Amino acid sequence: MGINISINMCMWKSEEQRVSIYLSCFPHYSLMANVKLLYHYLITHFFKLWLVPLLALVAIKASSLNHEDIQNIWFYLQHNIVTLTILSAVLTFGSAIYFVTRPRPVYLVDYSCHLPPPHQKVTVQKIVDNINKIRELSKRLIVAEEHSLDFFFRILERSGLGEETYVPDALLNIPPLQTMAAAREETEQVIFDAIDNLLANTKVNTRDIGIIIVNSSMFNPTPSLSAMVVNKYKLRSNIKSFNLGGMGCSAGVIAIDLAKDLLQVHKNTYALVVSTENLSRSMYIGNNRSMVVSNCLFRVGGAAILLSNKSGDRRRSKYKLLHTVRTHTGADDKSFRCVQQEDDETGKTGVSLTKDITSVASRTITKNIATLGPLVLPVSEKILFLMTYIHKKFFNNKIKHYVPDFKQAIDHFCIHAGGRALIDELEKNLGLLPIDVEPSRSTLHRFGNTSSSSIWYELAYTEAKGRMKKGNKAWQIALGSGFKCNSAVWVALRNVKPSVNSPWEHCVAKYPVKLDF
Repeated sequence: MGINISINMCMWKSEEQRVSIYLSCFPHYSLMANVKLLYHYLITHFFKLWLVPLLALVAIKASSLNHEDIQNIWFYLQHNIVTLTILSAVLTFGSAIYFVTRPRPVYLVDYSCHLPPPHQKVTVQKIVDNINKIRELSKRLIVAEEHSLDFFFRILERSGLGEETYVPDALLNIPPLQTMAAAREETEQVIFDAIDNLLANTKVNTRDIGIIIVNSSMFNPTPSLSAMVVNKYKLRSNIKSFNLGGMGCSAGVIAIDLAKDLLQVHKNTYALVVSTENLSRSMYIGNNRSMVVSNCLFRVGGAAILLSNKSGDRRRSKYKLLHTVRTHTGADDKSFRCVQQEDDETGKTGVSLTKDITSVASRTITKNIATLGPLVLPVSEKILFLMTYIHKKFFNNKIKHYVPDFKQAIDHFCIHAGGRALIDELEKNLGLLPIDVEPSRSTLHRFGNTSSSSIWYELAYTEAKGRMKKGNKAWQIALGSGFKCNSAVWVALRNVKPSVNSPWEHCVAKYPVKLDF
């Protein structure tokens, strides 16, 4: 459009200021946005707008009734007692059926994200130094050949990760420790820290927890991680315990969906969901480029979430779960194989990413959004989509499909921090503003890709910025191997403040940061 925009989003204190400045740079866009807002308002509040004159008309008619008219109405009701009784019975029975069969509300009481200790922070320079030390230590321990190292550093520099991400102690060791003991130590540190903080904030008795779900894709020892939690916190013997493995970065939403279904069956209980990933055992030490990428992006992280179906918990809960949508395209071979753990040519194990991953992710996201759209979009957006579809189908096949404006239904977006390219693509395809993807970019920069827990660091960022208001809706969307795209939509039950020991407590003022690539 011939306009060069250079706005440091950190300068503006409020969301309204940022959006208004952004729109002022595009006067045509601003005008169209105002017209569209008017259209959405009229369609969304159509019945409310008609209700006022209708009530006025009823009031006028009622005021004109005299004593004789009222007696006639009473006489009619007395002589049609059977009809009145049947109508009352149907209404009573219908109301009873509704209240008995309606889904139980699922409340998010609170959640906690693991903040690793300061000594686990790594800069790009520290990673370079460690690799060089390992190379000098022994040729048998060379992490990668020179060309692979160059590729590794290029990816790392353009990844969107900052200088304060974390790796486990085992990988800071020279040489790295990839033992079962090291992996257990890492996972215990992450999970127990997140749960301890959650229990301290909620004051929930562990004996009241009836469901435990732990998801970790790459590390699934025996006994299971869920059994490890049961043992540590002495959970009751009849607890419903589940351990989800191998389900990738979208497993966090899968765990929430499973907890939601279980809470429909088991009354008056809590569900504890833990999402994490293990790096100690999954670091790739070979030269295959398709496997090196994961080493660049993944960092330590984890989250513990407490859900409840107790009506008494509504007042103290942060959110209520509205929708979960799961999409699995694993029936297609390309989708199934685009992210796969396997051995390279030399027998070293890693996670391989194929060239099909971009097209597979795009197709899977499209299917997920197509399912979620009708559940969350307002009538106004559905009408625009239908009109465009009919026009394209019967009149002009060359016009583009209408992309629904999800900002009419969603206030905050928590896009899985899987990488800069993923965030850029969703920002573009969903027509989002920089502020909409700010939680994802900031999480990627500060904590890296923490796998299934990244969506919780993003939600915590929104809270730390003071943007989560009562009635706001937050959309968590994550991608994972298989191939899967999963979404969860929450509504805030109050103006949500960050919990004690939030991972952003000491650094949120520095964000957002301006990145130059």
